[in-house]
Amino acid sequence: FCNQRLTGGELLDRILERGSYTEKDASRVIYQVLQAVKYLHQLGIVHRDLKPENLLYETPLEDSKIVISDFGLSKMEEQGALSTACGTPAYVAPELLQQKTYGKEVDLWAIGVIAFILLCGYPPFYDDNDTQLYKLIIKAEYEFDSPYWDDISDSAKDFIVHLLQKDPAKRFNCDQALQHPWISGGAALDKNIHGSVSAQIQKNFAKSHWKRAFNATIIVHHLTKKTHSGEDDEGNHSTSIGEETSHDCDYL
Repeated sequence: FCNQRLTGGELLDRILERGSYTEKDASRVIYQVLQAVKYLHQLGIVHRDLKPENLLYETPLEDSKIVISDFGLSKMEEQGALSTACGTPAYVAPELLQQKTYGKEVDLWAIGVIAFILLCGYPPFYDDNDTQLYKLIIKAEYEFDSPYWDDISDSAKDFIVHLLQKDPAKRFNCDQALQHPWISGGAALDKNIHGSVSAQIQKNFAKSHWKRAFNATIIVHHLTKKTHSGEDDEGNHSTSIGEETSHDCDYL
């Protein structure tokens, strides 16, 4: 882990600034993220807040590498599974919202959400009502809607399907994801999709809804119909989602 100012900007901003953008570009980004997350997982670390805003370019150069920032919610798996409901709502895995114990699989779910966004410019799960959003995530209900996905390869869709698995036991791990043809087999298309993707990014990610902090204690309890008691894996007596701490200089 390093402390250093990153000057290349956020991932989605870089896409907007480009004149051309393809599946191959998205695949290269996800490859870098998977490699970094694989390293974290080998160390026993679960990031728990992977999202485009936390994927930064090291420099403004075209060939700059992607780095993962903000480890404010990261946690060591250590001896047992984690239990704290935390993260940014649109990117959290179903098992986390259901207040089940969970592990590093939640990071792979978040990567699936990020890959989805990189290919169409909008998230797989969205609702203005937070409770409805969480219900969609818990059911893992999403679609590859036309016309936004018409020019996206079947391989890309298959990759996402393997990450957005409701059952964490069926979800790809980092090694499996890295071996998928869309990442390592040259299956990503080279067609320019910049126009459609950038238009959707501008439409969907300008909303403060995606950047504000959430406290979802009541919503999570309503969905699970459970009474929260005892300490979570942080040693706290509260349950929150999206309590973000700024650690922009902490990165891998």
